[in-house]
Amino acid sequence: MTSVRYDHATRTYEGTSIPAVDSLSLDIGDGELLVLVGPSGSGKSTALRMLAGLEALDGGTIYIGDRNVSNVRPRDRDIAMVFQNYALYPQLSVAENMGFALKQQKVPKEQRIARVREAARVLDLEPYLDRKPKHLSGGQRQRVAMGRAIVRRPAVYLMDEPLSNLDAKLRVQTRTEVVELQARLGVTTVYVTHDQVEAMTMGDRVAVLKDGVLQQCDAPGTLYHEPENVFVAGFIGSPAMNLVEVGDERPLQLGEATVEFDGPGEAALAERAGPVTVGFRPEALEVGDGPLRAQIRTVEDLGSEVFVHLAAEHRGEPLALVSKMFPPFDASPGDNVGLQITGTTHVFAEDGSRIASTGASLRARALEHR
Repeated sequence: MTSVRYDHATRTYEGTSIPAVDSLSLDIGDGELLVLVGPSGSGKSTALRMLAGLEALDGGTIYIGDRNVSNVRPRDRDIAMVFQNYALYPQLSVAENMGFALKQQKVPKEQRIARVREAARVLDLEPYLDRKPKHLSGGQRQRVAMGRAIVRRPAVYLMDEPLSNLDAKLRVQTRTEVVELQARLGVTTVYVTHDQVEAMTMGDRVAVLKDGVLQQCDAPGTLYHEPENVFVAGFIGSPAMNLVEVGDERPLQLGEATVEFDGPGEAALAERAGPVTVGFRPEALEVGDGPLRAQIRTVEDLGSEVFVHLAAEHRGEPLALVSKMFPPFDASPGDNVGLQITGTTHVFAEDGSRIASTGASLRARALEHR
């Protein structure tokens, strides 16, 4: 069993002064499945390739276990990598593809066959060992690519968006298989994806990157309910958190209603000079009887839940909001409806950091002056 540690690891590509990965410090536990997630250009794949030895470090160090591997060749790092494209040899059978690395390492034939069959059993590939890749489905090919990594029995698995080429249904099925497989093997795994839903459903912990900088690394539930900054709040969650920028004028005003915070939230706002951003999840915004009036733009009925996209107003400016409701929901696009906030509201400072998570409610302006 092996842990992984990035210690201020930095990578800057030639021709730019801006690091692709900037002083990344991250501890990955023994047997943990850690997901690196972020938008395009956030540095997640670069960070993985640095760990694999495919990208040189311009600063800092990387450890696998207690060993500094910063200047160690990829082949000597005891890692196995699964790529976005399957990279299978079309002329070789499934068994030959899975055992190819072992053959290159001159592992005895009997031992090689045994390890391939063991991996095939774990991945439900036993009926396909004699087939060529062209006779397999996309999901089966991806399992073969994973099997090729498994037979090597490395200290660390590295997976670079391995499911992005699969259709939506197969992607959901395969990610469940990956999680179950990783739990059975107990091997430390670093998994890269741009899909935050995939990250939240797979990772023991999720590390969120933006512009090469680690924003937050926590359990999925912590990222969702306690985001450290406004970027994490807006990136994690589907649909995204409703975010409203509030200037120096307080309180937050939405149409003919104001948002009133509980004690801690009110105190945090009173102590903080300058603009803030207020955020609340779609499930915290209820469509029905409420002091804020909005117009329904579109309704996304997914069967088990309904996403209602709304056009509201913030201090005379148009404001787009999203509410998560549950069926039955009978309002339609174009209807004017009332809104109220029924859940947690987060307050972020001008620099994006979270300064409070608090209860909040919408009150009609008329009530404010009683």
